[in-house]
Amino acid sequence: MSSFFSATDADLTTDRLVLRSWVPAEVTAVLDGARPAHWAEDFPAEGDHVIAGLFTEHPAWLGEYGHRQIIESDSGLVVGSIGLFWPPSDGTVEIGYGIVPSRRGLGYAPEATRALTAYAFRAPGVHAVHANVELSNPPSIRVLEKAGFERTHTDPEQNTARYRATRPAQR
Repeated sequence: MSSFFSATDADLTTDRLVLRSWVPAEVTAVLDGARPAHWAEDFPAEGDHVIAGLFTEHPAWLGEYGHRQIIESDSGLVVGSIGLFWPPSDGTVEIGYGIVPSRRGLGYAPEATRALTAYAFRAPGVHAVHANVELSNPPSIRVLEKAGFERTHTDPEQNTARYRATRPAQR
């Protein structure tokens, strides 16, 4: 196993995925163009480069409720990333995600989105998770719908829609 890839108590697991927090060595690898063996051939994607470049400016994104790599359990390969743009504002936090082209269509994005959203609701004071998506991106819209998000707003001028999931009522 690579030194980049180690299990922690903060890992989130689903039936097919592990959501693992980024570590500094992986951020450096993305920024330097390194290719660790535990990354899918088409990881990192453009969005991963953008996020890795913003971690210094937003250190909370590397914290417990921040950004994570999406790891395929069967292969151990990093196949995408997902994250919460922490800290929340008025009890709401934004989520963003991306899966590499070689793994799209397998349901990984909605699976990871459901898991990280449920985890966000465990944080004190978080009652909603939202995502903004371009209307010209139907696959991302389907991800959010499959993950249980509902459309709350459409902005035709910006060609975007806002989706939202709210904390389930406590019984």
